[in-house]
Amino acid sequence: MIAMQYSFSLPADYDMAIIDRRIAEKGPLLDNLPNLRFKAYLTARRDDGTGSRDNLYAPFYLWNHEDGLSDFLCGEGFAGLTQSFGWPQVKTWVIWQAHLTDAVREAVFATREIRATAAHSPLGELRKRESEEAINDVEKGGALASVSAFEPTSWTRIRFQLWGEPRRLLSGTDVQAYRIGHLSLPEQD
Repeated sequence: MIAMQYSFSLPADYDMAIIDRRIAEKGPLLDNLPNLRFKAYLTARRDDGTGSRDNLYAPFYLWNHEDGLSDFLCGEGFAGLTQSFGWPQVKTWVIWQAHLTDAVREAVFATREIRATAAHSPLGELRKRESEEAINDVEKGGALASVSAFEPTSWTRIRFQLWGEPRRLLSGTDVQAYRIGHLSLPEQD
């Protein structure tokens, strides 16, 4: 599995209803996309309780296989997105753990935390701990889904979670919160 996210920072006075309409129109088109585990259509507004400093459109994808990611980026949907919003930096992470509940369809809120990995960290131990924490997020922490992953070019780790209700964030944290406009969740084999 592989995770992917791109993000567009939009002007403070941008009419975010344009993004909401885009999500409503385009979101269902990926509901049965091959190799997609889920796509969360994410937004954050400066005034929507997410604590965001910017207006953001930042979809997050969990792919079952790299082919799905490649097919999407080389396809018409991504080309149309880039024509509307520009050429984004696409971040990817190798999955350590992805734990989803049967209730994941009820998710309305998401959080993403990007953590630095110090040089010479014991990666095997770190992977084990991060994987256990992702499972614990779901089984004891109330998350409907939790993804733990890493990216070895910049040595970052990500924790991405889906929630059934907005989460209160601690001030000063490096967590970005989002509202979910649509969740594409294809049936799995």
